[in-house]
Order: sequence, then C-alpha cells, then structure tokens
Amino acid sequence: MRILIATAGSRGDVAPYTGLGVALRRAGHEVALAATEGFAPLAAEAGLEFRPLPADHRGHGGARSQRELLRAAASFVTELGEGFADAVDGGTDLLLLSATTAPLGWHVAEATGTPSLGVYLQPTAPTGDFPPTVTGTRSLGRFGNRAAGRFALRMADRVFEPAVARLRARLELPALTATRMRRHRDESGWPVLHGFSTALVPRPSDWAAGLSVTGPWWPYVGADRRLPAELEDFLTAGPPPVLVGFGSMAAGEGERLSGIAVRALRRAGLRGILQSGSAGLAADGRDGHDVMTVGDVPHALLFPRLAAVVHHAGAGTTAAALRAGVPSVAVPVAADQPFWAGRLAALGAAPAPIPFRSLTAEGLGDALARVVREPSYATAAAVAARHMAAEDGAGAVVAAVRRLAG
Repeated sequence: MRILIATAGSRGDVAPYTGLGVALRRAGHEVALAATEGFAPLAAEAGLEFRPLPADHRGHGGARSQRELLRAAASFVTELGEGFADAVDGGTDLLLLSATTAPLGWHVAEATGTPSLGVYLQPTAPTGDFPPTVTGTRSLGRFGNRAAGRFALRMADRVFEPAVARLRARLELPALTATRMRRHRDESGWPVLHGFSTALVPRPSDWAAGLSVTGPWWPYVGADRRLPAELEDFLTAGPPPVLVGFGSMAAGEGERLSGIAVRALRRAGLRGILQSGSAGLAADGRDGHDVMTVGDVPHALLFPRLAAVVHHAGAGTTAAALRAGVPSVAVPVAADQPFWAGRLAALGAAPAPIPFRSLTAEGLGDALARVVREPSYATAAAVAARHMAAEDGAGAVVAAVRRLAG
C-alpha cells in the first residue's frame, strides 16, 4: 500500500513515526511522512518520502501556561489546515493520523475516500482510570475523570473549528463541525493504535474495542550511526554522567537553566551533559572538564550510558529513559508533560516531579543525588525496560495495516 503518515508538532511529535515508517517500508509498503518543513532531514535519514505541512511548531516552546499553549495551538492548527489537503494525493491508499492531525485528516479522508487509522502518542479518549493528559495528574474519581476527558476533547474541537470550516469549504464538503465529526468517528469505532508502553499506561478497561495500546514506536537510528567523538571521549573519561535537556521547551531560557543545571550537578557531585535543545543550554569554559554540551544525539545510543536523565517529561524522552533502564528527574513544563512525569514517579523510576516554575539548583541537585545513589530508582527503571523490551509497537501497526489490506 501507499501509506501517508501525517503528524505535526515538535521533534518528539515527529521522530517516533520515522521508526514506524521504516517498519512499514520493510513490510513492503511505500511510505511518505507529512510533517512541518523542519523535519525533512528526519524523513530523509530514514529513507522516507517527505511532504511538508505549512505550519511552524516553534511557538509551542515558549508556552508557560495552558492558556498560552491553547493560543499557540490555535494559531498552529489554523496554519496547518490551510495546506493539509495538499499533502494527500490521489495515490494514497491509507492515512495514518496522529492525535494532532486526525481532526483535519478525517475530513480529507471523507473527501478522497481514503481509509485511515489513528496512530497516537498520547491517550486522548476519556477514561475513568485517569484524568485527561493535558489537565495534570490529580484524579477526579472515575466519573469526574471521564467528564473531564469529554470536556478536554470539546476544548480541542474548539481549537480546530476554524481550520475545519476552511478545510471543508476547500474540499467542497458540506459544513460539519469538528465536534460532530469526532462523534461520527467515535460512533463508527474508528481504530486508534497508541504508541506508548503499557508499563507507563495500562490500556484503560473502559475504552472502546477499537482503541489499542501497542507499545512505543522508536525514532529511526541508522545501523552505522555513532555518537560524536568528543562525546564518546567524555563518556569514557569518568563515571556515567547525567544528561540535562528540555527538548523543544523553554525557548530563550538557556542561560538561566544552564546555570541551574551546572550548580545542581556540582551540588550532587556528578558529571553532566547539557543538551542544547530549543532552550539553548550550554556549559561555558569555566565549567571545567565535568560538564559538556551536545546537540541532537540519538537517545537510543546515549541514554544507556548515563546515570540519570533530567528532562521535561515529553512522551518520547520519558519512554527512552525507561527503555534504557535509567532513572529520571522530571521537570514538566506544559501540555501532557505533568502526566508523563507523574507516571514515572508512580513507577518509582523518578522522584516527585519538579514543576518547571519551581526549578532551583538546590532542589535539582538534591533530587539528582537521590536518584543516582538510591538503587530503587534504577531498579524500577530496569523493571520497566524489561517490560518494554517485550513490546513490539511498530510490529503491531504493521499487523493492523495487513488486516486492513485484507
């Protein structure tokens, strides 16, 4: 089949689909990845065709509150909807839609008659088991959690409404609200495969039959990929260091965060690696030989060689740390990050999360000293790693596509 995977957002929203795309290609399918322009190199590295989507995700990185995040998301989705239809050509046999692109992709699928499947990185369907991933971690009880889940979807529909109206007009489809389309999809049992580990989130017992949890989809890493020589030298020059990085979050706060990170590492007596990311973390010359700075490097190659990871608790980084059997210190910033941070702590693979606004060198240093020196954290991460090693997330999607193809 000719398959188009459509996703949008930050690197963590895109990279897992490169590994999924490679698995589908190896199963004999032609695979294209539609994402925002900056991710063309990820697709090229994985050998996937790339189709650009017309939006810029970078406004997300500076969001500090849910209100700011919603405003940035509305602007992003409006841009995305303007050209979404251009990514789908008449030769597409199957659309695989992320949680971000599904509310637009459903309308394109209707207009073209193209079958579609959901491939989500977060649980979005309401459940009594936990509150919505975007509202924090405090349970409201089973009834309250389900009600909050439905409300969260209605809020998402409001974000998509203007883009949906314009997209349907462009596709010459009759008017239909985002909420009504979502209801149609739910009532028809539209299948969604979720690419996270049941070690982190067991499949909710009250989910509809078409919603499954496959295990994670991992970013593609070429067999010949190696860590940079300078990083390799640093890793072998002393005990396992700690990585500190905030991914696509905290844009413009690099100097403050770098200072906090270096002081925290010194307080805990640990070597460290600062990953620059969107924040622009960097260790300057005065930081000596116990701290270095890196850019993008594959988690799969670096994480198993670390003592711990300090991160923003994005879904991908959370899963990668567990896969490596390495404890975390989670510093969630916004969106679904407090949810994943809470899951890490519940597993025992991380201490209580440190909210981004509450981050200090003292608090981070003490948390690092605890996770590195108390073996229970590494033990819990190792248990989760064994669980994840038995999951074949990409294989489950390949099987679902095979069943759909008949």
